[in-house]
Amino acid sequence: MAGQILLALLLGGIIGFERERSNKPAGLRTHMLVAAGTTAFTLASVYGFGAMSSGDPSRVAAQIVSGIGFLGAGTIFRSGSEVRGLTTAASVWLVAALGMLVGIRMYWLAVFTTLVSWLVLRVLHATHVRRWIGRYQEPSQEEDE
Repeated sequence: MAGQILLALLLGGIIGFERERSNKPAGLRTHMLVAAGTTAFTLASVYGFGAMSSGDPSRVAAQIVSGIGFLGAGTIFRSGSEVRGLTTAASVWLVAALGMLVGIRMYWLAVFTTLVSWLVLRVLHATHVRRWIGRYQEPSQEEDE
């Protein structure tokens, strides 16, 4: 189980490093802690509470999803008509899912999700996407008549 926590720290750190590098409000440590925490909660749910009662261990997972959504909402800021932090909020939510995957021993899916998500964050920057879809087209240079 300690190895699972370490793996979650590593995978969360990969996503967190990218957010830290981009100078976002939730960075390396936040992402690592969310991933490790969700792994710990998942392990407690599966092995701790499951062994002590006939309860449903998936209830803890449901609470993780909503709780991390609340945490991620704290990274969203509005300034005038501009909204910032949505991608960071989504990345915090994602590393919670990574932590749960590690906690239930779906290691390959956790690694795959980390790599694909890292690529999305690195390759699909908002400015690049806007250029690709034509949002930042050069203004037309029509002459006044």
